[in-house]
Amino acid sequence: MERTVPSAPSDAPEGTGLLDAMPRQRERGGAAVTGTPVTTPPTAAPETRLRVPRPQRLLPTPIGTPFTFGYGAVLAVVSLVAAHLDPALVHALHQGSSTDVAHLVRTPVLVLVASALWIAGGILSPYALALLFVLTALERRIGGVRTAGVFLLGHVGATLATEVPIGLAVLVGHLPASSLHRLDYGVSFGVAASLGALAGLLRPWLRWPLLALFGWLLVTALIAFTDPLTDWGHPIALTIGIATWPLVRRRHRARRSLPAAWPRRGATGGD
Repeated sequence: MERTVPSAPSDAPEGTGLLDAMPRQRERGGAAVTGTPVTTPPTAAPETRLRVPRPQRLLPTPIGTPFTFGYGAVLAVVSLVAAHLDPALVHALHQGSSTDVAHLVRTPVLVLVASALWIAGGILSPYALALLFVLTALERRIGGVRTAGVFLLGHVGATLATEVPIGLAVLVGHLPASSLHRLDYGVSFGVAASLGALAGLLRPWLRWPLLALFGWLLVTALIAFTDPLTDWGHPIALTIGIATWPLVRRRHRARRSLPAAWPRRGATGGD
C-alpha cells in the first residue's frame, strides 16, 4: 500500500498539522522552538596555577601553631636575656645544660629539656630561622602535639646516638675521661628531625631538592671536621625525621579529611 500524508483541515491555520498537540523537539544546532539559543553550562577549567602559601601562613601564630609560637617565644626570651648577661655566667649556664655523658647519667631529663632552650649562635642563627619556618610548616600539617613529638624524638635520639658511644669509648679506654664533659647544647638536632619529617609531606619537586641541599650542608660540615660528634648527630636526626614519614603522612591525611567530614556529621545530627 502506498503511504499517504493526510492533509490538514481547510479551516486550520497555515503551517499546522495533525501533530501540533505534541511538543516539538529541539532542532539541531541547540535552538528551541521559540528561537532562543540553548547554551551548555561552561565547564571549569583545570587548576594550573602554582599554589603559593600566603606569607602569614609561613610564620607561627598563637592560634594556628601554638607549639611553635610558644616555643619560639621562650627561645627568643632566653636569647635576649643571655645577650645582656655576663659571658662567664652564660658559659656556666651552657655547661649546666650540656647533654654530655656526665649530665645524662645524673640528670638526663633535666639536661635534655634545658639544652633545648639554647640556640647556638643566637636568635638570628640559621638554625633559629630554620626552626621558625620548619616547625610552623610541620605543625600546620600534623598538629602541635605531634610536631613536638618529632622535635623531641630527633633531639633525644640524636643526642643519645652521639653521647652513648663516647661513654662506651671512655669506659674501654679509647677516649680520655675529659670527653665525658663535652659541651653539647642547642636545638639543631630537633630542627634536623623536623625538617626530615616535613620533607615527607611536601611534593616531590620540592622534597628532593630540599633534602639534597640540607644533605650537602651536612656533608660539608663533616668534611670540615670542626665538631665531628655534633656534625654526625645532624644526619642521624635527619634520618630519624625521615623514618617518621608513615606516621606524619597518616596524620596529615587525617587532618585534611576532617573539614569534609564535619558537614556530614552535622547534617545527620551526629557528633
